[in-house]
Amino acid sequence: MAAGALNVFAFAPFGLWPLQIATLALLFHLLLAARTLRHGMLIAWAFGFGWLGVGVHWLYISMHVYGGMPSPMAALAVALLAAALALLFAFGAGAAAWLRTRRQLSDRTMLLLVLPAVWMLAEWTRGWIFTGFPWIGSGYAHTASPLAGFAPLIGAYGLGWLAALLAGSLLTLHTNRMIVMLPLAILLGGFALKSVEWTAPHGKPISVRLLQGNVPQELKFDASQANLTLRQYEDMIRAAPADLIATPETALPLLLHQLPPDYLPRLAEYASASQSHIALGVPVSDSPTSYANSVVGIAPATASASAPALYRYDKHHLVPFGEFIPLGFRWFVDMMHIPLGDFTRGTETPAPFAVKDQWVLPNICYEDLFGEEIAGQLRASHAGGTPEASLLLNVSNIAWFGDSIALPQHLQISQLRAIETGRPMLRATNTGATAVIDPRGAVSERLPPFTLGVLTTSVQGYRGITPYIRWGNGLIVCAALAMLAAAWLLGGTGKPHRPR
Repeated sequence: MAAGALNVFAFAPFGLWPLQIATLALLFHLLLAARTLRHGMLIAWAFGFGWLGVGVHWLYISMHVYGGMPSPMAALAVALLAAALALLFAFGAGAAAWLRTRRQLSDRTMLLLVLPAVWMLAEWTRGWIFTGFPWIGSGYAHTASPLAGFAPLIGAYGLGWLAALLAGSLLTLHTNRMIVMLPLAILLGGFALKSVEWTAPHGKPISVRLLQGNVPQELKFDASQANLTLRQYEDMIRAAPADLIATPETALPLLLHQLPPDYLPRLAEYASASQSHIALGVPVSDSPTSYANSVVGIAPATASASAPALYRYDKHHLVPFGEFIPLGFRWFVDMMHIPLGDFTRGTETPAPFAVKDQWVLPNICYEDLFGEEIAGQLRASHAGGTPEASLLLNVSNIAWFGDSIALPQHLQISQLRAIETGRPMLRATNTGATAVIDPRGAVSERLPPFTLGVLTTSVQGYRGITPYIRWGNGLIVCAALAMLAAAWLLGGTGKPHRPR
């Protein structure tokens, strides 16, 4: 459990990525030394619980500080979430132990084939089961490590598998020194792949203004504060023109139809006069019982109408408990005071938003955790379903989590999405981290967190298709299954050894 907790220091804001390989090596050593299958499962569960419990402890802030849930209940909820997700690693360890005894596998086969594969499959399962919660997945620790070169090929889960393979190879060095060639090949291969240009510049750069309103979360949905917030964002938008002006998620804290009648027309008039495109974070209601977490776009060409035509992107991947209520958990959500707690889902393959000769594909907050979904959207557009996006835009409000490690962790997630897709990622957030990320995952510019400000810059769009966009997670999942099949074939056929 302590080793799992220590693993958190491999991620942002600490960035000690070699520590992850060391803690995984310790975990694998303990799994091989486990006395029984149950013992091994308990070891893996404890590691996962320590890692996830410490890694996402900031959920307590949203539930207790801003949601009003009693402190003991909020702490218990975080612990239960970590405990439940850690079961996936326990089941993976159990499957590995069963395969080891059933096929009489050597330690080397376990360390180089079985354990890295089941580790990756457990992480991949965490990314989709019960709608998925892949926060602080292993691969995100490597946005600045040599392994980042492999991200355009095999994505975040593939980087997690490579980290586990490095850990396993370290444990085999004492029996076969030649195995040192494997980690060297992986690290050198990662360095070499960083020089590959998977995508190419498209069109001319556009000017961008990303707004950070720094509205305190406790005041964000306060009715008495709404008019001040609307005025603040209108003033920030109108302060200077840009090809793209983007606000954070739900920057406008009213439903679209509740805005003052002249609010959108005023913004549309400014968009036309300044030739600016405006992306507004605002919830939209289609009926008294249906509303979406949306980005609404205003283009200069629509601005002459009193009711301008709007681009609209609706969030598709919703946050359980925060944006939709799982069956049977209404009682849990009722313990918190979270507005707009049951959104409707948008389409899985949205069209991008045209800004001059660039096409901007939005995603909202939590959605950029799901690289396979963004890759799928880009794959569909590359196939001709919609215009091919050249820029990614994440609008977020993670003020729910206070001044915690959630902010740099989320920035790191966006960095990996940029590397996987070979496209810049723009981030407009309420309290941070508002930033511009280049196609290689480097943060080129950012605003200090918890400050009122505007990030003004120029961004070049990119087009093309990386192997990860083409294949998504299918490639690494199939590879992991092939490794387990190879381990089965390499094993003996005699009576399996039963651990005491």
